[in-house]
Amino acid sequence: MPAANPTSDPVRIGIVSISDRASSGVYEDKGLPALQEWLGRALQNPLQFEARLIPDERDRISATLIELVDAGCSLVLTTGGTGPALRDVTPEATLAVADKEMPGFGEQMRQISLRFVPTAILSRQVAVIRGKSLIINLPGQPKAIAETLEGLRDAQGASIVNGIFAAVPYCIDLIGGPYLETIDTVCKAFRPKSAQRPAPQT
Repeated sequence: MPAANPTSDPVRIGIVSISDRASSGVYEDKGLPALQEWLGRALQNPLQFEARLIPDERDRISATLIELVDAGCSLVLTTGGTGPALRDVTPEATLAVADKEMPGFGEQMRQISLRFVPTAILSRQVAVIRGKSLIINLPGQPKAIAETLEGLRDAQGASIVNGIFAAVPYCIDLIGGPYLETIDTVCKAFRPKSAQRPAPQT
């Protein structure tokens, strides 16, 4: 589907895969391709991705998040490093750079994942605001990334559980970021009527 307004500036989105083994070349990273593919399907806006593949090092993660926010990324999505293992420090690194915490995102991600595995209660994903940027920790597996962003539907396509991305565009509106337009068949953004813009003329 073409962008809603092809002449507008691309929306800059940071995508960060956090893995000791993938960043050292032990195995192929699947997080960055999964994030880019889903966002490309879900958003009408022209997009510019800032991709980073880094190890599970707290200071390095925090520095990368700051770098992407300072580079103008209105949304930064991370994948990996959110479990209870000793090397899993993504939530701590994310909270360290936060101006505000947004706990509802993590709560909803765990609710979605609990429909599949009881170990979802071990996940520690957080979301925060830094400046005019929203930073969200996502699960590490591509299937789980799509499920938490998109939500769950029944066989007829009706929504069973809302994905977290439905709330992302309005959150970015509220912190002064660009107006994100979703492709409703993938993920329909929710905005109050007062915050909705008319569809562009074609």
